[in-house]
Amino acid sequence: MGIEAELESPEHGLKRTLKDLFSGAVGGVAQVLLGQPFDIVKVRLQTTQQYSGALDAATKIYKNEGALAFYKGTLTPLIGIGACVSVQFGGFHYARRAFETKNLEKAGSGDLSYIQYYASGAFAGITNTILSSPIEHIRIRLQTQPHGAGRLYNGPIDCVKKLSAHEGLLKGPYRGTAVTFLREAQAYGVWFTTFEYLMNSDAKRNNIKRDEVSTLKVAFYGGLAGEALWISSYPFDVVKSKMQSDGFGADQKYKSMRDCFAKTWRAEGMGGFWRGIGPTLLRAMPVSAGTFATVELTMRLIN
Repeated sequence: MGIEAELESPEHGLKRTLKDLFSGAVGGVAQVLLGQPFDIVKVRLQTTQQYSGALDAATKIYKNEGALAFYKGTLTPLIGIGACVSVQFGGFHYARRAFETKNLEKAGSGDLSYIQYYASGAFAGITNTILSSPIEHIRIRLQTQPHGAGRLYNGPIDCVKKLSAHEGLLKGPYRGTAVTFLREAQAYGVWFTTFEYLMNSDAKRNNIKRDEVSTLKVAFYGGLAGEALWISSYPFDVVKSKMQSDGFGADQKYKSMRDCFAKTWRAEGMGGFWRGIGPTLLRAMPVSAGTFATVELTMRLIN
């Protein structure tokens, strides 16, 4: 089916959007299960100086807290990230189809420029922030809290209650949202653009339709897109993690996103914005590969 036929068919409406959302949700569950152990190591390295590196962090977490510690705070992202990835793919394809319609009217072709692919991804990221900011804040609090008797939160709901008690129902869970907007727009603009470029190039090079690209290649291109996502947005993520693991009241170090950037630069230099990048890139390849492969396979099955 060509772009013109697709845009004119009922698939372009609610049914098409529901398929995008469902496929994204399935991909989100795969993303969490694959990436959570890597993510807790990344967050610990970003928010504390007690580990010399990724291997040291992983070893000490396992030794001091046990194997299940690598899945601390998993319930929140398992539910939430499924919703987030659903919104990411739903938002991206919604914006993509809007650009296709505009291009058809103006130029007679629905093909997108890569600037438009980036804008579609950025739109998906900005839309996703409404969900991802509080979800990631809660996950980070659970991942960085003391182990054993010193633990601060008894689970996601207790965490929300205590964050809200400190700063209010919205401001507490949504701390760090400004930098999350910047991270999500840049990250998902690059993520989707990289993947679409690799998929389109493969289809053109081999003279095949896009949906004929093998699942193995889809996974590989998705993995490369994941690497590009983090390299392009990692400093924003570090600032977000610092702000969302910061104290309250007199114990609060960072008053704003700008303040956090400035203090990180003064205390740690450029390297401070890249702490934890190793395990993040190690995690990005299989997680992003699994996400795109799962989404593409789900879309092909339900279509």
